[in-house]
Amino acid sequence: MFAVIKSGGRQYKVSVGQTLEVNRLPVDDGAQVKFEEVLLISDANSSMIGTPLLDNAMVLATAVKQGRGEKLIVFRYKAKKRFRHRRGHRQELTVLTIDDIVADGKSLITGKPPVAKEEPVEEEEATPVTTEADENETPVSEAAETDTEQRTTRRRRTAKVEDTESKAEE
Repeated sequence: MFAVIKSGGRQYKVSVGQTLEVNRLPVDDGAQVKFEEVLLISDANSSMIGTPLLDNAMVLATAVKQGRGEKLIVFRYKAKKRFRHRRGHRQELTVLTIDDIVADGKSLITGKPPVAKEEPVEEEEATPVTTEADENETPVSEAAETDTEQRTTRRRRTAKVEDTESKAEE
């Protein structure tokens, strides 16, 4: 059984369990992706062809990782004109594994409605418990520490507004 899907202006022939590289999709690793632009679904008994797309059909996939493809060299050249440009290009890619092919609300593998994959739950940080001794102490702001770190750059510092006003008064 296989399906033909459309993603990023390209068409891909996919089957369940296959690993596929497509143009970068804005998804996190481990997230489930639904491709609803299904052009064709075929198995041993029948084929469904869309005009141009199939209704109530989708392909479910899981994003494995984000990456970059191999480097391609783009070389432009004009004979006898001393014109040569050599550039490289690496395409941004998302690696997917195909989980299921769904047609008319039923999985073609199990015959049951598809089960959506649960998204990973982000753990919240525990809030620190304050004691009476902590309340009596003066709090140290973290913003003051980060400001001093940001100021230590190699660029020439511009004079602050306060400094320029005090120099103008003198």
